Amino acid sequence: MAAINPLRSIRIWLVIFIIGLVLSGVTAFPLQSELSLLVHLSANLHLADHAPVLNQWLITVHTALTDENARYPFLAYGTDWLAFAHIVLAIAFIGPLLDPVRNKWVITFGLIACAGVIPLALIAGPLRGIPFYWRLIDCSFGIFGCIPLWIVHRKITRLEVQATH
Repeated sequence: MAAINPLRSIRIWLVIFIIGLVLSGVTAFPLQSELSLLVHLSANLHLADHAPVLNQWLITVHTALTDENARYPFLAYGTDWLAFAHIVLAIAFIGPLLDPVRNKWVITFGLIACAGVIPLALIAGPLRGIPFYWRLIDCSFGIFGCIPLWIVHRKITRLEVQATH
């Protein structure tokens, strides 16, 4: 079995990362309907019996979001911009997709941004009343985002070394 071409491997990892960014962005648009579905599923799966704290958190967030959207729908505009930002960031990774060596800085930027997720979740989370286990879930997005970017960074560095020899 032949090894995969380094440039092809870089592009595969970047496409995975870009898809993840876009999906995490577009799912910020229909938050209320997604949360309604999640609360409905959790009731059918009897989540309250297995994870009562998580179940109560989902119900609390659903209630708050439903109330906010009914009384102050303009506040959802903030999550629309969050979704848009994810999509714009995904577009930025097209540069490394086309020319990884020349656009390696975008990968470094992405790694820094992923690392920044952790202190944001751990500092802002308690200030906003976010449960600790949920802050860990938020931190995982930064950690899982770093994995493909770190792999891509290493592969680009190898390409740079090969180009100089």
